Order: sequence, then structure tokens, then C-alpha cells
Amino acid sequence: MSADAENHSGFIMCQTDPKQLSLLVHQTVNGTPSAGTAARLRPVADQGSRRKRLWELDPHAHCAIVGVCLPIAALRKLLHKALGGEVIADDYELHCGAVAECKHRCPAAETVQRELDRRYALALRKAASLKTTEALADWWRQALAAHDIAGALWATLTHARCDAALAKQVEGQIHMLQHQAGAATRADHERLQALQAQVAALGGELADATRHAQRQAQEHARRVDELEATVMQLRARLLARETTIATLQTLQAAAPELESRVALTQEVARLHQQCGQQQRALAQSQEEAQRQRQRADELQEVLRLAREASAPAPAANADEASSASTAMRPMGEHAVLCVGGRPASVPIYRQLIEKTGGSFLHHDGGEEDSSARLDATLAAADLVICQTGCISHAAYWRVKDHCKRTGKRCIFVESPSSTGLKRALLTLAPPNASNAPSAENAA
Repeated sequence: MSADAENHSGFIMCQTDPKQLSLLVHQTVNGTPSAGTAARLRPVADQGSRRKRLWELDPHAHCAIVGVCLPIAALRKLLHKALGGEVIADDYELHCGAVAECKHRCPAAETVQRELDRRYALALRKAASLKTTEALADWWRQALAAHDIAGALWATLTHARCDAALAKQVEGQIHMLQHQAGAATRADHERLQALQAQVAALGGELADATRHAQRQAQEHARRVDELEATVMQLRARLLARETTIATLQTLQAAAPELESRVALTQEVARLHQQCGQQQRALAQSQEEAQRQRQRADELQEVLRLAREASAPAPAANADEASSASTAMRPMGEHAVLCVGGRPASVPIYRQLIEKTGGSFLHHDGGEEDSSARLDATLAAADLVICQTGCISHAAYWRVKDHCKRTGKRCIFVESPSSTGLKRALLTLAPPNASNAPSAENAA
């Protein structure tokens, strides 16, 4: 091992005295440099265009250069090579020891100098063309704004035109960037913890959903098994009944005079009659329930219309309704298609349109009638009233596209009511039967 390496053996794994590393780091951080070291740390005079060496820089610059320009793994590898042994210090002690070594010329400092020149040769070539301190400062600011810091830092601090003021400014900016990087790291860590908590919560929700899906699958499988068992029972009963009927037919053919034949025939007839009566009663009950529901819907619509008619309206609306009722022009033989609307209101719409002489067409807007039927109804209509609040989105766009392509007049009514239908009829009523205006869509 060389003499220089022996002087810095605190970096190297030593079997005889393992406490040398902590002693060296303590002296480096808290101690006072010797006279020889202080002489080497004095600033050098301006040497023309010659770049400064690492050990010739301001003592405050070494920490930023070692920390920013060299990754810790690369620094550890360099010191392995420079000191001729294995560095056993942790990252912080390694950084402090390297900063102390770079303050004077030694094998470690020379190794770091060569590595930095090799890594940032491109930045050094760019900086070599800068001949003034102002140009160097501008180049540094541009590199700082572009976040290209490591090479620009090394090239700027070692440049021959980097004076003390610029070096101090660069060191201060690097110092603040390190603080900002630490704050950003803490914020990223907090976000990472929040995301991990969110992932855990989502994992719990996924597990719950998986268990729920499994329970549903099991329930579905159980229901399928029950239905299959029911089907098998019904098939067995049907087979038994068919067998009985076949037996009775055989007996009838063999002995038509048997008294049991009559009894069985009467029993079968009675059962059939009872079953038919129950089916008819069920059908009548279902029809009555449907009529009652329709009647309730119609009564609700009539009640709503009565409330609208009895509610006090502003004078402007009353005049408008009066003018709409008196100024409605006859529809002639035009077919008016009403898309949407409540089922209980359809007879009212039909009555209003047929009073004008028009032919009434209706489509529920895709709720019950098929969408294919809507195209045929649109093709047969001359005028279209679309109640947007009571139809599906697909039917809405189908009506709008058809009227735009064919030029048919169309009015879009937001809320279904007889007053709104009257206004739509007033708007849609053609001025004459032969001259129909172009399509008019109002969203």
C-alpha cells in the first residue's frame, strides 16, 4: 500500500484498528485543518484560461460537487480504487470523508477530478467557449432552468472566469435545490403512503366484491339445481299421466263397459274444468289489475291537467295560451307523429291533433315499442313532435337525425303537457297544405 493510501486508511477496512474510520470522519467534520492543509486551501490567483482543479476550489463547493455530480455508488467505487482497499464507511461518512479529501491534492482528489472530467466532458467543451463571467453566468442559469445541473455545476465552478461572486451564487442555488429536493421527496413519500392506503382500501373492496360474487354464483348454482329437480319432477309426473292415459285407453278398447271408465272420465273432465276456471279467473284478475293501473294513470294525468288549468297564470301566459288555442291552423291531411309522452296522455294528444284535421301517429320513444318501428313511423309522418323528457337517448338522436336528413319539421318539447302540445301544434301547423317549410329542430 502506498504512503498516501496509508495516510487515509480510515476509509479502508483495517483488521488491526477498526476505529480509525470513525476517528477520521470526526476529525474531518469537527477538527481544524493543519497548517499544511490550510496552505493548500488558500485561493489561487487568476491563472488565465486554465481551469481550476478540484482542490483549488472554494472549500464550500466540495460538498455540492461530491453530492450532486457523483452518485454514491460511483464515489464508493472510486475510493476503492484510489485507496487500494474496501471502504467500509456508510454513505454519510463516505460523503464527509470524500469532501475532506477533495480539499487538498491527494490520490483520492485526483481520481475524483479525472472521473468528473470524463463524465462531463461535453459540458466542459460547451463552457470552454465562454470567455466572460457574464456569459458563464447566463449559461449556468439556462442549464439550471433546464434541470441539467450536474455537468453545468462542475463546468461552471472549475471555469477560469468563475469569480467568487458567481461561485457563491451557484453554491447558494445548489444548496436551496437540495432543500427543495428533500421537501419533494417527503411529499412523494406522503403521496406514496396515501396511495398505499388507497390500494389497501381498494383491495378490501375487491375482496368484498369477490366474496359477494362467489355467494351470488353459489346461490345461482343452488337455484339451477332446484329448477332442474323441479323439471325432473314435472317430467316424471307427465310420464305418469301419459302412462295412465295410455292404460285407460287400453282398458277402454278392451272393455268399454267398465264402470271405472266412466268415473275416471268424469274425474278428468272435472279436473280439466276446474283448471280452466282457475286459469280464466287468473287472466281476469290480471286484466282487471292492468285496467286499474291504466285508470289510475289516466286519473293522475287528468288531475295534473286540471291543476294546471286551475292554477293562476301570468297575463302573458294566458294571452299566449288563448292566442295558441284560437290561432291553431288546421293540419289538413298531414300525419303528425308524437314521440314519447305518458300513456294516459296519449288519448288527449290524439284528440287535440285530430281536432285540427291531422292524422295522429304515436311512438313511445323506445321504452316499449322497438327502435326499428320508430324509423317506419318517422317515414310515414309529415310533422314530428318529440317530447324529450319521456324518450330514450337513442330515440332522441334517431328522430333528430331523420328530421335533419329529410327536412321534416320537428319540435322538441321538454315537459309533456297539453299546453306544450298546443304550442308545438301552433309552431308545426303548415301555412298551407302544398308548401311545407324546411326542417326546424329546436333542442
